[in-house]
Amino acid sequence: MRKILVTGGAGQVGSCLVDKLIENDENFVVIIDNFLTGKKHNLPSSKNKNFKFITCDVNNFRDISTIVTAYNFDYIFHYAAVVGVKRTTDHPSWVLEDIHGIENILNLAKNTGVKRVFFSSSSEVYGELIEHPQNELTTPLNSRLPYAVVKNVGESYLKAYKNDFDLDYTIFRFFNTYGPKQSLDFVMSRFVKNALKNDEIQLYGDGMQTRTFCFIDDNIEATTNCLYQDLMVNDTINIGSDNEITILELAKTIINITDSKSKIVHLPALKEGDMSRRKPDIAKMKLVLNRDLTSLETGINQMIEFGKKYRHW
Repeated sequence: MRKILVTGGAGQVGSCLVDKLIENDENFVVIIDNFLTGKKHNLPSSKNKNFKFITCDVNNFRDISTIVTAYNFDYIFHYAAVVGVKRTTDHPSWVLEDIHGIENILNLAKNTGVKRVFFSSSSEVYGELIEHPQNELTTPLNSRLPYAVVKNVGESYLKAYKNDFDLDYTIFRFFNTYGPKQSLDFVMSRFVKNALKNDEIQLYGDGMQTRTFCFIDDNIEATTNCLYQDLMVNDTINIGSDNEITILELAKTIINITDSKSKIVHLPALKEGDMSRRKPDIAKMKLVLNRDLTSLETGINQMIEFGKKYRHW
């Protein structure tokens, strides 16, 4: 049986990863979260017998060391992090604390026989546009935001621990990922909620900044394929979509899909952190996924239907 630790397992991506992992009876999954941004309702139901949830702050060495040494995990997915643009810019010291969590996980992993650590990095490591689309070989280190700096530091730690201690890793650079469990802190879920309620949809600046949006199923299938098929070992892979869209166009698309009467309102542009363009080179991901990505319209409709059923938009 594979013993797998998922940190940040009550967040959107972490909890969906857990849901997929526990479908396989050969996996036993320990989930940890401190609920700073994760939600209890994201955790799997108690009818599943091959998981255990433990409240834990990965940045606290005493807490996390007790768990890791007790279970002797085969694999660790380190997804715990402070997330959300407003939260990370309002509380940069919280973000910097996540460096301790990265150190704790890697030190414990190298000493307990962990086979590989999977790390949730971010598109933010690319900073402002230098190369388009953003390729895994390019890490310009030009971002000023603590969140991006910490993700860059995490990537460097993983590579250093491979060099010094032969600890295998895989770095997932996540681009915007959306799905039914996404917090309303994020643009996709916020736009959908407002559109369904016919409320204003607020954009920063002119809305011509571009993003790509990856449906959660594509993210989870690609990342679990890396586990099960031993892919992207000691490598970095962009996890996202290559369908580039402006934020203004996204708002209009959601209004059209929901047949909403919402009005689009433009707010002053953010002073920093709102990069002008985001589009990953996903050649590696397409090889790993080995199928077409979910279309934006299909993903949004699935998100809406799930939300109506369980969240009551």
